[in-house]
Amino acid sequence: MMLEYLTYAALLLLVIMFLSQAIRILREYERGVIFTLGRFTGVKGPGLIILIPVVQQLVKVDLRVMVQVVPPQDVISRDNVSVKVNAVLYFRIVDPERAIIKVGDYMAATSQLAQTTLRSVLGKHELDEMLAERDRLNADIQEILDKQTDVWGIKVTGIEIKDVDINETMVRAIAKQAEAERLRRAKVINAMGEQQAAEKLVEAGRILAQEPQAMQLRYFAALHDIAGERSSTVVFPLPTGLLDHFMPRRDNP
Repeated sequence: MMLEYLTYAALLLLVIMFLSQAIRILREYERGVIFTLGRFTGVKGPGLIILIPVVQQLVKVDLRVMVQVVPPQDVISRDNVSVKVNAVLYFRIVDPERAIIKVGDYMAATSQLAQTTLRSVLGKHELDEMLAERDRLNADIQEILDKQTDVWGIKVTGIEIKDVDINETMVRAIAKQAEAERLRRAKVINAMGEQQAAEKLVEAGRILAQEPQAMQLRYFAALHDIAGERSSTVVFPLPTGLLDHFMPRRDNP
């Protein structure tokens, strides 16, 4: 009786072990790459999957978008400025078969490729472009990565440059350059204002020269402005034409 009990227990244990090795349940975002006697036989999932123990093996693959932080990279820009740049990489697997068969570790391979591509692309641009044109640089890096990872069944959905760190000496130099640029713009704007004011004064002089009465109105307006100020000094503009009446006339011989 005891022997039969032990036999039933052993059989039950074998059945449990067989089912544990044969039954796999994959989530909606997972796929299973199946190998039969070491050869690729297909991709299954999601849901319930039945395997032949020992004969078949399953490798799970996650199809969700993955995020990797690209560590800071030392980059020398085209204008010989040394900076540290880090970024964030977004990618997902679109072909589980190639992601498992074509590359040994797709996570490490994608990370290393992103680091080398980041240094290569940014090294072709100047510092001002790194700071002002990040969107275009992100698009260029993403395009290069996507072409190279396509053979691995990986789709690069995006890459974002996070920080561009510059040493203190270069920060001071950039600040001086920005200050000089603002000063140059201020001088240009001031010169343009003087030019426009001169043009308007010339135009106003032509109009006043055509109507002498308009000059008298300008005299009255100037007196009104002076009277409105709290000042003890009164300036009265005297038309030079009035002096002609007090000057002796010289008769022609």
